[in-house]
Amino acid sequence: MLELKSFTLTRKNICVANTLNLSLKSGNVYCILGPNGVGKSSLINAIFGILPYKGEILYNNAPLKGQKHISFMPQDTNVDVNLTALEIVLLGLIDHLGMYLSDSQIKQAATLMEELGILHLAQRDILSLSGGQRQMIMFAQTLIKNPKILLLDEPVSALDMHHQCVLLECVRKTTRARNLLTIMVLHDLSLSAQFADSILMLSEGKIQAQGNPKEVLQKDLIENLYKVKTEIFYNADGIPIIATKGAIYK
Repeated sequence: MLELKSFTLTRKNICVANTLNLSLKSGNVYCILGPNGVGKSSLINAIFGILPYKGEILYNNAPLKGQKHISFMPQDTNVDVNLTALEIVLLGLIDHLGMYLSDSQIKQAATLMEELGILHLAQRDILSLSGGQRQMIMFAQTLIKNPKILLLDEPVSALDMHHQCVLLECVRKTTRARNLLTIMVLHDLSLSAQFADSILMLSEGKIQAQGNPKEVLQKDLIENLYKVKTEIFYNADGIPIIATKGAIYK
């Protein structure tokens, strides 16, 4: 369990989090939603330890700071190096790499890539891959050190619909299979509803709503926070689909 206790975070004179108290459980995908500029990315950067904060972050009742079982996939995953996809994945083990790669490390990377369906890309130059393929490679890099907590900042923002679904299906499947605690930032409310177990709606330094997608993604809340007219439909599985009808000016 990950716990934030009296967690306070300020960025550029904006109060991202004002004495938040949260408890998040392993085996679940949590999605942080909210309008632009409320500090969604700053929040997960602080959890990862990049940004200073006040209060406590605990994992299984121990301080999270300095722990090695947390992986972070930032929003900007552009790479500009002539390395193979396999080598990029292996960089996730950088704290354990020596002058030479061991057979066990190469096998570990290859096994993971096979699980994710990307082993056929192993010897391809990373610069030759499509955006969707690169994101899958970067996802594998975050997983290779066997984290217990996985943080993903807008992992599908630059992908088409097919690759969005491929990556998010992998996130959900891996979270279940490895009993991870996954926290991700998304902008697309309908995608969040489809792939998140629980949604945290962030605004004005507070969690405005938290719970399963059907509970949180309500017309009044969305219109109030995002300033857009909306209609909400439900698919055969009862998952909400949010359609916008135009901006609200006031």
